[in-house]
Amino acid sequence: MKQSDATKIRNITLAGHLGSGKTALAEALLYKAGATDRLGKCADGNTVSDYDPEEIKRQISINTTLSSFSSGENRINLLDTPGLFDFAGGMLEGIQAADTVMLTVSAKSGVKVGTRKAYDAAAKLGRSKMFVITKIDDPNANFYNTLTQLKTVFGPTVCPVVVPVIQNSQIISYVNLIEMKAYKYDDKGNAVETDMPTPEVSEKMEYRLEGLISAISEAVAETDEALMEKFFEGEAFTQKELIDGIHNGMNKGIITPVVCVSSTTLAGIDMLLKEIDLLLPAPQEVDAPIGVDQKEDPIAVACDPAAPLVAYVFRTVADPFVGKMSFIRVYAGKLSADANVLNATTGATEKIGKLYVLLGKKQEEVASAAAGDIVVAAKISAGTSDTLCAPERVLRFAPIQYPKPCYSLCVKAKSQGDETKISAGIARLLEEDQTLSYQQDAFTKEQILSGLGSMHLEVTAAKLKNKFGVDVQLEVPRIAYRETIRKKVKVEGKHKKQSGGHGQYGHVWIEFEPCMGDDLVFEERVFGGAVPRNFFPAVEKGLQECVRKGVLAGCPVVGLKAILVDGSYHPVDSSEMAFKMAASIAYKEGLPQADPVMLEPIGSLNVTVPDENTGDVMGELNKRRGRVLGMEPVAPGMTLIQAEVPMREMQDFALYLRQSTRGMGEFSFTFLRYEQLPANLLSTVIASVNQQNG
Repeated sequence: MKQSDATKIRNITLAGHLGSGKTALAEALLYKAGATDRLGKCADGNTVSDYDPEEIKRQISINTTLSSFSSGENRINLLDTPGLFDFAGGMLEGIQAADTVMLTVSAKSGVKVGTRKAYDAAAKLGRSKMFVITKIDDPNANFYNTLTQLKTVFGPTVCPVVVPVIQNSQIISYVNLIEMKAYKYDDKGNAVETDMPTPEVSEKMEYRLEGLISAISEAVAETDEALMEKFFEGEAFTQKELIDGIHNGMNKGIITPVVCVSSTTLAGIDMLLKEIDLLLPAPQEVDAPIGVDQKEDPIAVACDPAAPLVAYVFRTVADPFVGKMSFIRVYAGKLSADANVLNATTGATEKIGKLYVLLGKKQEEVASAAAGDIVVAAKISAGTSDTLCAPERVLRFAPIQYPKPCYSLCVKAKSQGDETKISAGIARLLEEDQTLSYQQDAFTKEQILSGLGSMHLEVTAAKLKNKFGVDVQLEVPRIAYRETIRKKVKVEGKHKKQSGGHGQYGHVWIEFEPCMGDDLVFEERVFGGAVPRNFFPAVEKGLQECVRKGVLAGCPVVGLKAILVDGSYHPVDSSEMAFKMAASIAYKEGLPQADPVMLEPIGSLNVTVPDENTGDVMGELNKRRGRVLGMEPVAPGMTLIQAEVPMREMQDFALYLRQSTRGMGEFSFTFLRYEQLPANLLSTVIASVNQQNG
């Protein structure tokens, strides 16, 4: 594929709710543009975008994939992103690289949470937006209900451009409101111009054509003072004025055009390709992204192929056979194969190897990529969110802001000896998925994999097996319970074995009492040499070994002070080992008498939910033994609830919150302190811990 002028490039990301038709739309666009010779289907597992084994198996998009193709004179870089919230990182990466976000909305199900999330992410980054109403020919589709929802949720920027004409629940034609022409489609998706709807037909439509045309004109008038004056004078806009007005309005974020398509019959796909050419901004037309130089001063990076190189790694793919593949958006200058560039994020020099453009998993090698383009580099060390630049102009862009992992499971190898392979494989997967984390729990010593949901972690485990040959099982992590005491006791510990010859003798009196802090506090108050000083370290060491296991459930003991107050020794038979054993006996004798209790970890929870869910979530927190500390509005329609909740009750909270708020809720949860476990839960927890310990 030859290098394209930036004016002829369109960088588009498909985003939207799960099942809204993103991948099917990508297939239709590729097929209609002649980039493929067949129309793939998700159900058949043969789409260009969804080629990962897990995507084929589950029939959903898991990864963001790139398809670069030509349409007329344009080069289109199309990024198909996941709709499931578990894989939101991929959507954010796609939006980061795009100039326009094409938001798919099913005519069957209408606006969903995924639509809002994608729209908000695009708006936050200042991307132009277009709504594509999909599945328009489905028996349960309702275009005008969906359009009404779009207007209600997203406001007056919503501007229909292509609408269906419906009679007796059947689509008889599609009207392009810019051209003021109507089209019918044959069974191969070819358009034939037909008569515009008569006034009688228009009167029966839920939205009259005259009203839609007037709405477009009003939206276009907002983009330019001269057009506003013409609008108030009652003059009709020319087709070029409408195109330029919508184009400029998209770029300013004040117009979001709406089109409708059927990806299965290809109806409307030709018009969508035409709108991509006419309405969507080219890279040099969008606001220049802002980076910072070495002095942290802001620098606007214009889309200039003659300028020094500035490029951004927005996605990484770890492949055990091909090697690491880095998806790169070039913002200025030219990125060439075999060039040496500076990684402004790490300070290292990068040797660029081969460059490719992709059509799904199909690779085509290219010599270079200029400003405005998207390309893939093989086997470079740069990571996601790294900025590559020429040494004479060093600057970097901000990293992508990913959601924090909120759901955790313990990872265990199914085959003994695979632990090292697990760590190596997950390290590779962490390179490509910034919403994963993997670490050892400091208390339980378990290896904890955290992500955005249960399917996220299931897919990660499947990737470990498919890509790196490591089979793992995922389990609920253990809770790091602790034990302590509540009263002071004084006990004796004596270890004596004297049956002739060299024997063993150690004898101690120890006071155990509660104290602040986690570590064992050891003191000695022995008078008169009852226990020689050289045995004090042995007593302390014996106790240090003992506090690793409490007397209730074998959990580590905290908040314990031990004072050696008395004892005795034998000049021949006493030894360090004997006094260690004596200390252990005193510990096992004394702690059951000291009113031992279990401690559970408590965490600090900040959860943001829609206002209508506030009561339900607060009720749920009460059920989970949480203490609500306060609440405050943080955004229109959203409330922040602050609470303290036992970690034991939080394992499935991420799943509950997603279901109850339809994906709108978010939370962060961090360890705070330990508190005494309620007595009514003691037997249950002890049984659970004993079962885990085998």
